[in-house]
Amino acid sequence: GNVKRRLEVRGVVKDIVVYDDFAHHPTAIAMTLAGLRRRVGTARILAVLEPRSNTMKLGVMKDRLPESLAAADRVFCYAANLGWNAAETLAPLGEKAVVEEDFERLVAAISASAQPGDHVLIMSNGGFNGIHGKILATLDAA
Repeated sequence: GNVKRRLEVRGVVKDIVVYDDFAHHPTAIAMTLAGLRRRVGTARILAVLEPRSNTMKLGVMKDRLPESLAAADRVFCYAANLGWNAAETLAPLGEKAVVEEDFERLVAAISASAQPGDHVLIMSNGGFNGIHGKILATLDAA
């Protein structure tokens, strides 16, 4: 598989670590989060998800999404052009989930939420508009 994109550190700014991972369906998301949780202990994990794969469009998959994200402290979901209601799907996560359809607002929300010591885990099966670099640049400029 795509070994390169398994929990790859993309950068560290102000003691905030930004990772990239290929996880894009509930089982992979849960496994990636569990692996990062073992590595970082009680530190905060901000999970950032672009659930745009064909697999994720299937009902049974999306219904398992909230459970798969349980280990994250905050969840940010990019919901543009999904074809299903991410806010409704992630509602069980309550206040810890942020669903955003505007990319720049998503980047701003993640950057505003991140604090020194946090781990920002970005999960997507695509390039995700270069979000890793944009978050790092935004944190750096803050």
